[in-house]
Amino acid sequence: MGKRRAAAEIRRDAEFAAFTAGAAGRLLHTATLLTGDREQAERLLTATLARTYADWLRMGAEDPYDQARAELVRRFAGRPWWRRPRGGVLARLTPQERLVVTMRYFEGVAEEQTAAQLGLATDRVRAICARAAATLRSHRYDPAGPAPPAAEGAQGAPLPGRRGEPPRTVAEARDRADRAARPPAGQVAP
Repeated sequence: MGKRRAAAEIRRDAEFAAFTAGAAGRLLHTATLLTGDREQAERLLTATLARTYADWLRMGAEDPYDQARAELVRRFAGRPWWRRPRGGVLARLTPQERLVVTMRYFEGVAEEQTAAQLGLATDRVRAICARAAATLRSHRYDPAGPAPPAAEGAQGAPLPGRRGEPPRTVAEARDRADRAARPPAGQVAP
């Protein structure tokens, strides 16, 4: 192996190690949102990082995070055993809705870029996003499960509205949390 090639590989290893130290946590979180399962997310991330490492020298001036995220999305969309997420925060969404919501809201990717990466029209991405948001807003909490932390006021008393019942939707929990965060009338916030 030539000196130039050896130097390029040493540089690649150092750059890739720095990249994974900074981006692996966020990529793992994205993979977990997509798959709904930590073990599957780790397998998805490992395959993604292996491909990113192999392509590192060819990337040139391209953003490695964008390339890794694009590879993560391609692998999630193209593998049948990852098409059936088992749970997680986005459990009620279809795999395509998970992809769109994760890219748009968690990753902050523009509609046009999301559409191009997924091979969809921009209007379709917008419609999928709206449908997924409506599904998430209408999500009912399980009364047998733990109540959300926003279900009680600052003094531990139930918030007015449903006589101490847990909120039925995410929007209702958000409204209760907003009311709980406001200081009582006549008091000044610290």
